[in-house]
Amino acid sequence: MSEQQPGRRERKKAATRLAIANTALQLFLEKGYDAVGIREVAQAADVAVTTVFAHFSSKEALVFDRDQGIQDRLIGALTGRASGRSVPEALRAELHALVGEFTADGSSPFWRMVNDSADLREYEARMWLRHADALAAALAADRGRPGDVTISDRALARFVLGVHPLVRDAPDPVAAVDEIMNLFAAAWSAA
Repeated sequence: MSEQQPGRRERKKAATRLAIANTALQLFLEKGYDAVGIREVAQAADVAVTTVFAHFSSKEALVFDRDQGIQDRLIGALTGRASGRSVPEALRAELHALVGEFTADGSSPFWRMVNDSADLREYEARMWLRHADALAAALAADRGRPGDVTISDRALARFVLGVHPLVRDAPDPVAAVDEIMNLFAAAWSAA
């Protein structure tokens, strides 16, 4: 059975959301995150302020517009892994893909903007904790304990989600992911 394609309304909503996020990011990078308000984003994107808030819960969410997609990818790497592929192998591969995207050429101005804003650093930290909570639940379910998330599950998930902030400024992000995920693999085996 083939997947149903999104309807016109869903495509328009997605296009509007993307246009708002891209406009906001362009303004933030040009003028500085703190110097740009939601009204200015709405005006530049040619939408109402209420439309911005219909798509994004906060100004910080405009910057991290891929937040839910990142979580979905991490959970999908775990739950959709091939038979015989270990959890550490699946998560390592997905983290390599994510870190590759986050450290690609041209990403430095984005991360400088995040590092320069206390609000964005705080939002990012909360975002990774939300993802860690979801990953902990998926790890528990993978081990046959759905709904019974242990401290070990939470610790392992936070360890995995700590990879990105640690490696984004590393001289060799690929090697850094491998180094951290080698530790995770050992902790996974011990748990």
